[in-house]
Amino acid sequence: MRELNQRAVLDLLRNAGAATRPQIAKDTGLSKPTVGQALLDLEQHKLVRTVGRTFAGQGRSAVVYEANPAAGHVLGIDIGGERIRVAVADLAGSVVAKLDERNRCRSATALVRTVRDCAERTLAEAGLGFEEVVTTVVGTPGVPDRTSRTLHRAPNLPGWERKGLLGELEAALGAGLVVENDANLCAVGEHQAGAARGVDVFVCVTVGTGIGMGTVVNGELFRGAHGAAGEVGYLPYGWPMRGLPKAGYAPPPQGMLESAAAARSVVEIAIGNGLSTVRTAKDVFRLAHQGDARALRAVEEEAARLAFVVASVAAVIDPALVVLGGGVGTNTDLLQEPLEQALRRTIPMAPPIVAGELGEDAVLTGAIATALGTARDLVFDRRGQVG
Repeated sequence: MRELNQRAVLDLLRNAGAATRPQIAKDTGLSKPTVGQALLDLEQHKLVRTVGRTFAGQGRSAVVYEANPAAGHVLGIDIGGERIRVAVADLAGSVVAKLDERNRCRSATALVRTVRDCAERTLAEAGLGFEEVVTTVVGTPGVPDRTSRTLHRAPNLPGWERKGLLGELEAALGAGLVVENDANLCAVGEHQAGAARGVDVFVCVTVGTGIGMGTVVNGELFRGAHGAAGEVGYLPYGWPMRGLPKAGYAPPPQGMLESAAAARSVVEIAIGNGLSTVRTAKDVFRLAHQGDARALRAVEEEAARLAFVVASVAAVIDPALVVLGGGVGTNTDLLQEPLEQALRRTIPMAPPIVAGELGEDAVLTGAIATALGTARDLVFDRRGQVG
């Protein structure tokens, strides 16, 4: 019972913010002496701290308590084909240190080593060591297979699908590591603090080096039976035009749709339109913003291909909202109109399409939110439990 009282008090302070003992007693339904004992226990274990006093009248004051954000820290890591991003946050979710650098690795061994180095530098900036991290969550392309300790379907990161990779990451970053698909974390981030706040059924389509999708149903992340829900890069784009593949046909490792609509395809479309100098999708969208007709045609073609994704998903999931994220997805201002036009010619009821609000921080935000969900309980279990 003593532990339950402590949890009730701590949860209230975390969810409702700082409060006095009488306020806590009123909101939890516990007696003032019970609240006082719980606060004493929690303060002893540094899970709660005082932040001043409030005056309720002449000569009367009460101590104000809050959940101690420094009682633990979490580490979020976003491993992408182009960038590696790391953030450290306290238990209130406030980021205390952050790193963003180019991913130049050409092997899984080098990438694991680089991720460890990035994490160490970020923790050092926060004045912390790995032993002080309660939970670490990594977002990466691919589908984690916890049985074989392997990542599947991550062709854009060399060697990232080798057997035992999850064990290598855990050895580098610490036991209890959580590895999650990056598009899933993007959806969690947008649901927590971005464009999908308050939306119970939505999808977040990420378009960059690859294409992925995170799905939230009834407010919870949906992973599917094998964790592969949202691998929309493998949708059979182009079959109606080319017919079914013949026997012996080997599909591209990144999937038909990903080959047709990821960032590299935007460049290929633009080059086909005569823009021979472009090297990246960013170049194409920059020219489109400047009004270049050839770049605008490439954007329209990309939007038509993305409409295939949205139409397919809408027919199965019926989302209330589609959030576009990733490097290509940040150009929703250019993509939205031609995408919606293509959808109106395809399906009777197209869901609203909006740009993600978190930009390049979406995966990190989702990683930190996921880590906090575990870390807050672990901190209580490890330091706040009174026998």
